[in-house]
Amino acid sequence: MQHAGIDRQNISDELADRIREMIVDGIIPDDSRINEVHLARDLGVSRTPVREAIARLIREGTLTSVPRVGAFVKPLSIDDFQQVYLIRRLLDPEALRLSGIPPKPQIDRLERLNKRIDAGTTPQETIALDDEWHLLLVSGCPNQLLLDLIRDFIGRTRRYEIALMRERENVTRAAHEHDRIIRALRNGDLGAAVDGLRRNLESGFQPILDWLLTREGAKG
Repeated sequence: MQHAGIDRQNISDELADRIREMIVDGIIPDDSRINEVHLARDLGVSRTPVREAIARLIREGTLTSVPRVGAFVKPLSIDDFQQVYLIRRLLDPEALRLSGIPPKPQIDRLERLNKRIDAGTTPQETIALDDEWHLLLVSGCPNQLLLDLIRDFIGRTRRYEIALMRERENVTRAAHEHDRIIRALRNGDLGAAVDGLRRNLESGFQPILDWLLTREGAKG
């Protein structure tokens, strides 16, 4: 079945989003081998952008690559989620602490970006904007390795956050938590901003865990 609406300007990113959602929804089952030919046909695109999307999903850990065999879906699991998701509540606050209070133009950008998050109309749009917001927040961190780790873990948590950002109340809550962080930064209170960021990263844990438990129960 061909899917409409692929953005031809950024096709590999859009395809990665589509494939990720198909995995989350169970359309592409856990542990199954990704068939480039079938995916290209079903999505109405050529194999080259599909191959690029698959490479991106391998890098972020959504797929695993078996040499000379192909790419396989890495199962969404509670153990993987707990190990990956909780690490970010350690990384991001430390990066913000090292960054210090950002300059006013950067805080203004954070505020504008947060309004776009609150107005997001699709989970993928909201997740992309939220990722951009968090990276902008810690962009002043002098430890490049720490920033690289954060980018890596953003990729690893992305497929779990699809379920989180499908619920409007979770988007609204995240935007409100961002607002509190921004207010703390405007007041020059770095400690409150760091604590707010930690709470923001922790708040998504239980809703995603509940979704995973329901998903695993449905499969069993």
